Amino acid sequence: MEQNTLERSRNLENVRTVRPVGNIAEQDGKVMLRLEMPGVTKDNVELKIENDQLIVRGKRHAKEADVRFVLRERPHGDYFQSFTLEDTVDRDKVEAAMEQGVLTVTLNLKEAHKPRKIQING
Repeated sequence: MEQNTLERSRNLENVRTVRPVGNIAEQDGKVMLRLEMPGVTKDNVELKIENDQLIVRGKRHAKEADVRFVLRERPHGDYFQSFTLEDTVDRDKVEAAMEQGVLTVTLNLKEAHKPRKIQING
């Protein structure tokens, strides 16, 4: 994967948000982005491409409003993350799935940018 195929952008939101942790990997001409968003269901995730940005927002409903925490290690707030897409990504072939709080976004590379094997004659 080229270093800039999918680049993390800074969170410019002024509301209380949490940046989801995740991984980006490339395999078989696809870039896979996996983001962990515990407590968020697929109905509460917005995923969109706007200009050259892949934008991920997740809403987590607070059920612990009347609780006084002794220890709180899990971050609270809504999720927000954006990534800059390079021209190598086919914006018409994006797939997404949400399972057990992990959002998986699969971005296909344009045919011209997929790795290909070259046969050696002789």
